[in-house]
Amino acid sequence: MKKIEILAICTHEGILQTINRLINNNELWNSTGAIDMQSATELLVNKDFDLILIGSGLAVADEYKLETVLAAHKNIPVVKHYGGGSGLLFGEIYQALTGK
Repeated sequence: MKKIEILAICTHEGILQTINRLINNNELWNSTGAIDMQSATELLVNKDFDLILIGSGLAVADEYKLETVLAAHKNIPVVKHYGGGSGLLFGEIYQALTGK
């Protein structure tokens, strides 16, 4: 079975590592992390993702730029997760993937 590919973007390295670890604990998901807009954009060009997760630290202008890039290239759900624990993280991902 193909894993759900998730791009997690967060400028705080420790938080990004935690997000990636939590997501990768689900055997059906694979998380790739990006620490800034440049690396996120490069990853989006070179790899297909099923979901984008925006974590803390990304500037509002960069969030807008990311949404513009996504709108031009793909129809990928975007989840904005700024904390609240792993239960909330998983719930936000499931909701975005199922469209509910």
